[in-house]
Amino acid sequence: MNRLTTVLVKGAGDLGTGVAWRLHRTGFRVIVTELAQPLVVRRTVAFASAVYDGEITVEGATARRAESFDAARDLTDVGIIPVLVDPETRAREFFAPRALIDAVMAKRNTGTRITDAPLVIALGPGFMPGVDCHAAIETQRGHNLGRVLWDCAAATNTGVPGEIGGKDTERVLRAPRDGTLEAIRQIGDRVIRDDVIARVADADVRAPFDGVLRGLVHAGLAVQAGAKIGDVDPRADRDMCFTISDKALAVGGGVLEAVLSWLAAQES
Repeated sequence: MNRLTTVLVKGAGDLGTGVAWRLHRTGFRVIVTELAQPLVVRRTVAFASAVYDGEITVEGATARRAESFDAARDLTDVGIIPVLVDPETRAREFFAPRALIDAVMAKRNTGTRITDAPLVIALGPGFMPGVDCHAAIETQRGHNLGRVLWDCAAATNTGVPGEIGGKDTERVLRAPRDGTLEAIRQIGDRVIRDDVIARVADADVRAPFDGVLRGLVHAGLAVQAGAKIGDVDPRADRDMCFTISDKALAVGGGVLEAVLSWLAAQES
């Protein structure tokens, strides 16, 4: 059943990648769409990185940038996840997926409609099941993380990053001003408090505490003041920089449950 089912995932940051990875591993034909310059922080575990690098492999699953819809279809035939630069999601009309997953993570609906596919699933806040999607997936850390919501919206965005190793807001690196990002350190590097990690328009971005650099947006990107550009992990476990997070796996599991339960209901 799964091998004949095409799923389109809009957005391939760390959560979208967890979704695409879960679906791919269980046999679905997964197609990913992205922006021309995705502002992705956890680049080592994000299929969005294929936009810049051409190809990325995350925990055994390979994603490759596709330059056309036909090329994307050919990649799915050989078990590779195609990544299309397609901000308008025109791929929806070409592939007619049975399920569409909005993993843009904008904390609001940027254009997804409940009529975009037979099954439309949205991650996080900003969507109402029955109105602009069929189901939402809870993305807020806590008891309900990954839960499938068929009749209510996900929890409202708090604006506070989830706690990791006792750190929440302070673990997120933000652009000090508008400008082009220059990377000084690499993802996976161990850092100590006040180490210079990056520069934006000659303004230093420093490590807020000791740990490892878990994420940093692509060098050369133009960023706006206050934008999230990096992530320091106080747990200092370098391996975690190169594997899908517990949160992304939980959210991906929720999407997989929603898709499989919907397919089972269609075939009953």
